[in-house]
This record gives sequence, structure tokens and C-alpha cells, in this order.
Amino acid sequence: MLTKRIIACLDVDAGRVVKGVQFASLRDAGDPAELAKAHAASGADEIVLLDISAAHQRRATLLDTVRRTAAELFIPFTVGGGIRTLEEAAAVFSAGADKISVNSAALADPALITQIAERFGSQAVVVAIDAKRSSSKGSWEAFTQGGRTPARRDAVDWAREAESRGAGEILLTSMDRDGTGAGFDCELTHTVSDSVRIPVIASGGAGGAQHFVDVFRDGHADAALAASIFHYGFSQISELKQELAAQQVPMRWPC
Repeated sequence: MLTKRIIACLDVDAGRVVKGVQFASLRDAGDPAELAKAHAASGADEIVLLDISAAHQRRATLLDTVRRTAAELFIPFTVGGGIRTLEEAAAVFSAGADKISVNSAALADPALITQIAERFGSQAVVVAIDAKRSSSKGSWEAFTQGGRTPARRDAVDWAREAESRGAGEILLTSMDRDGTGAGFDCELTHTVSDSVRIPVIASGGAGGAQHFVDVFRDGHADAALAASIFHYGFSQISELKQELAAQQVPMRWPC
């Protein structure tokens, strides 16, 4: 089994890290640069910063926040939210991001994925998919605008297309599990993971170490992302890694 990654997520609104439940009821969690530094020191393999209101407000990503956060990091740093053009992606890379995440703009214009991949490489392009269970059994719909608007696209089909257009990773968030602490949606995750050849990052629902074990084993995830469990002191990432390593899930140092 390949080494699994633990990723700390910073959902940013108006320059502050926030966290809610199922994309609503947001509460303040702190300064992004300070939290990113703390998570990296605690053992995070990567940091993801998502400007969650940028797409809905139709504005560009807050580059000053990206610069301040990047200055504190020596691990891979992904930034998403409000990236609508190749030029905006270039600005985020220039501000210090190692990878960019696209969601709403990619659904509106899938060619954007290819444009960014051809300029910066597929390894630098993450396509984020916010997925919600639909009425049809075993199917999920993709949403845009920070989970506000249905895209009228099947999430699994969209993941396949994103890969074909040059995406290097899929960041897959279960809207049904987001912020609940009830565990990752392993059915969703393994359905997407088994449908593409690129890495899939599971997101939404982490509440304890066993949830990470489950999504790696049953969900076939390559990485798992969490926010609340780290922001509010429920778990140190290094301690989580030790628990996962004890259950034979291969972890990067420290564990």
C-alpha cells in the first residue's frame, strides 16, 4: 500500500478561517497563516486553503492571505476559490501556491483545466468536487458556488472528465458529511477512486482516527483532508498518524 497523506484544510472567509456544518453555520477558527504553521508543525503532509466565498461573490482569491500563509510553510500548499482564468491561476502560483484547486470555473468551462495543466503541469491542478447524494441510489450530484448551486452534473462522470482534461488530483467533498464528525462517505469516495487513475483526496465528515482508517481502506482514498478535528484541538496530526500507523496504514513522518 502506498503512503497515505493527511491534509489540513483552511476554509477562509473574509481573511479568517471558518468552519461550519454542511457548508452552513460558519464559526471563526483563527488566522490562516498561524493555523497553517501550527498544522505543519503538528505533522500535516499538506495544507489546502479554500477561499470559500470567492466564487459566490464573483471575486478573485485573496492573494495577500495566500502570500502570508505560504511564507509560513515548507510543505505542499494548495489554494482554491475564485480562480476563473489562467491569469488568475498564475497570480496564485506567484503568491506562493504549489497547486491550485478549481471547482465552479472548471464546471463552467472545463477547458480551463487543460489550460492550467499545459502551463503548470497536471501535478499542480486539483479539481474540487462538492458532491451531494441524489435521489437515485448510488449517485451524487456536483455543486458549485461553495455548495450553493447544483451543477446538473453527475459527480462521478465529472471526475472522469476532469481527469481526461488534465487534472492531477480530485478533491472530493461529501456535502452530506461536511462538518458532522460522522465519518467520511466511503461509498462516494471508493466509487470515484475506482473510476479514475489519479489520486483522490477524501473530505467531509472526519471525527476520529477510525474514520481515516475506514476511508483509506474502504474508500480507497489516496489522501484524507479535515478541518474541524484539527482546528478545535480534537486531535494533533502527529497523534493521528501514530494511531493510523498502529493499524498498518502507511504514514509519512512524523508518526
